[in-house]
Amino acid sequence: RTLKSLKRTPGNSKMAQPSKNPYWSAARPFVLGGSAGMLATLVIQPIDMIKVQKQLYEGAVPSTTKIVKDIMAKEGYKGLYRGMSAGLFRQATYTTARMGLFNEFQSRLKATVPKGEVAPAWHAFLAGFSAGALGAIVGNPADLTLIRMQADANLPMEQRRNYKNVFDALIRITREEGVLGLFSGVAPTVVRAAVLNTGMFASQDIAKNTFAGITGAPKDDLYKVGVPSALTAGFFAAACSLPLDMIKTRMQKMQPDATTGKLPYSSNLDCASQILKKEGPLGFYKGFGTFLIRIGPHVAITLVMIDVLKKNMP
Repeated sequence: RTLKSLKRTPGNSKMAQPSKNPYWSAARPFVLGGSAGMLATLVIQPIDMIKVQKQLYEGAVPSTTKIVKDIMAKEGYKGLYRGMSAGLFRQATYTTARMGLFNEFQSRLKATVPKGEVAPAWHAFLAGFSAGALGAIVGNPADLTLIRMQADANLPMEQRRNYKNVFDALIRITREEGVLGLFSGVAPTVVRAAVLNTGMFASQDIAKNTFAGITGAPKDDLYKVGVPSALTAGFFAAACSLPLDMIKTRMQKMQPDATTGKLPYSSNLDCASQILKKEGPLGFYKGFGTFLIRIGPHVAITLVMIDVLKKNMP
């Protein structure tokens, strides 16, 4: 048979369709989720840097303008992108896992709903919570390196770790602290991610139904439904997760006292207790404006990019 006849064979043309490839169908939610998260990180990284700097202050928090000026004076523009390799690696692990797992869990739950009926809201809550928790475990090593690389310039010269990049950080943490050192702060990270993803996916699901009803547009309409739903999801994700993000950041960046060798916090609960005692309830929402500006757009861009990629990568 000639090459021309092979091209015309129905079986061959069917196999060439990406959507019919079982391997691509299984990998697609993970690939699209990770890609969207990495694109969002390229835009949001400077804001994330400012957010982390604010959370590291235990006293009065300097303004965003002062933090930016200090970073620029010490490191120039590249200082705003400190830890970028870890940020991208985090998205390649954490976001790839949580987005893919959410799609998998939601599909399985949807299969239990009778045809023609709307899936209950608790499906999105359960799928989001589970996917966020499992994704956080996968992404914790990258999250740990990101926090440490961003906080390094705030430490005295003799205490700085001076990681060259995310892979240097991973190797050194494993060598100096053991494999379990890569999972420092994993408990608050898991809880924070579970809460963030529950708020994100559940609010997006509810918002899509609401905006579709208000505008009369289909749920897959990007501008009338997709974008406003993604922005709504970003707000609720930030509001739900900031207190846990505060504890996670403090736990992951802590170092033993140079004199006593004692760590500032003995556990996540001790960290939360000390923040409440020394800084009051609002201490958990320190830097909320910056956090919202960082988390909200990141969530919104990620969710919108997934919708765009879905249409262009069937």
